[in-house]
Amino acid sequence: MSKKKGLSFEEKRARMMEIFFETKDVFQLKDLEKIAPKEKGITSMSVKEILQSLVDDGMVDTDRIGTSNYFWAFPSKALHARKRKLEELESQFAESSQKKEALQKSIEKSKTGREDTAERAALLKELAALRQKKEQLKTEIDKYRECDPDVVEEMHDDTRGDCMDKEQKWDFKIIMTNCKNSLINTG
Repeated sequence: MSKKKGLSFEEKRARMMEIFFETKDVFQLKDLEKIAPKEKGITSMSVKEILQSLVDDGMVDTDRIGTSNYFWAFPSKALHARKRKLEELESQFAESSQKKEALQKSIEKSKTGREDTAERAALLKELAALRQKKEQLKTEIDKYRECDPDVVEEMHDDTRGDCMDKEQKWDFKIIMTNCKNSLINTG
């Protein structure tokens, strides 16, 4: 006894599209729920879900007429959709090819004048030495930063501001304490 394997969701979608393409007819949901199990082996419980996914993907058209919903899909629409997608992909491919060619030309253009020569190697070596010297000078400047008059003035201003803030806090505390004491003594 072998179990019958169920259809995957994609297989059900493909078989549902076959129903539309083979009959080239317009259906209601209840009609599809009857036809799909008989002709394509799709369970009637999953017909609505599959149909909705096809409608959401634009593969099946739907329209409400009165109180009924009608569904249809014709092979010509699918063909036109594939042609549009193909044209879109071809234009994207052409754009990408042009960009690739432009980048390759840019690479070739940038390579000119950068050939590995003895002069270029010497200049690159000199550049590396100058960059290293620059870093050394920066670290030396940072060592003497504490003696810089601007930095000393900035530290002095910060300290003065902190002292004034603390002084104002203590003045306020003293005044508040005096006010409390005078209120307690008079009360």
